[in-house]
Amino acid sequence: MDGESIGDEALFAPAAARNGAAILDVLRAVLPPGGTVLEVASGTGEHAVRFAAALPTLRWQPSDPDRRALGSIAAHARLAGLPNLLAPLELDAGATDWSVTRAEAVLCVNMIHIAPWAATEGLLAGAGRLLPEGGPLVLYGPFRIGGAHTAESNARFDADLRMRDPEWGVRDLEAVLAAAAGHGLGLAEQIAMPANNLSLVLRKVGTAAT
Repeated sequence: MDGESIGDEALFAPAAARNGAAILDVLRAVLPPGGTVLEVASGTGEHAVRFAAALPTLRWQPSDPDRRALGSIAAHARLAGLPNLLAPLELDAGATDWSVTRAEAVLCVNMIHIAPWAATEGLLAGAGRLLPEGGPLVLYGPFRIGGAHTAESNARFDADLRMRDPEWGVRDLEAVLAAAAGHGLGLAEQIAMPANNLSLVLRKVGTAAT
């Protein structure tokens, strides 16, 4: 996990500082007024603190599969002292069973391109199990559209990711939406974001396919 230590196990990721305000604008518009938001792959925990502080009527449940990340999330949470920020959970998006049984919304920022495709499939399946009808899954990151990158910088980023791990890479939007449909999730909004990223708002629209 990328990030610099700032003491007491807390880590700082420059990307979280850059994209947090833009993502928060989306969340304000699409999240329900109350309930639990499960954040999958919370990383350093900076987003969890920022979003929980800005959205006090929501319970924020951070999670990550990485023990170092979990330590960082817990450290940031201790420093913040927010009553609606829950203790982080160890959660692997690609697992068939999650330790969470219900959430009113799910958020995943910058994960699906730095994990195997199985993690995307697991994330969509998990969201399909957890969310009530109409509940949102919000994805943020770069995507290819129609098989093409939306910017040269994304093409370079994709090549670098695939050199680091051939199972990683910027995903095709159409492939993500097709996989989502198999779990009862349909695209509600596609929002252009800074730095050639997208926010996808998928909503639970029915019973997942078997």
